[in-house]
Amino acid sequence: MDAHEISFGWDRTTDERSLAAVLERFSRPALLAALLPRLSDPEIGDLVDHLSRLMRRHLSEGEYHRLFLTDPQPAGLEPEV
Repeated sequence: MDAHEISFGWDRTTDERSLAAVLERFSRPALLAALLPRLSDPEIGDLVDHLSRLMRRHLSEGEYHRLFLTDPQPAGLEPEV
């Protein structure tokens, strides 16, 4: 998705595609290198807390390990069916 196509509030599909595009751009190494040193400690904590809450709310433990940690089968966790 081109940056000029990013928009929110039209419909769920466009919102999801736009959010994916924003997050992809946000995680680019050049942007992070410029932005991270400028964030305050509370801003870093707030962002980590918010992202962690979203993952806890919407992912199972197995999904968290597989999708975020890229750990296909963590010790002591049963495989998902």
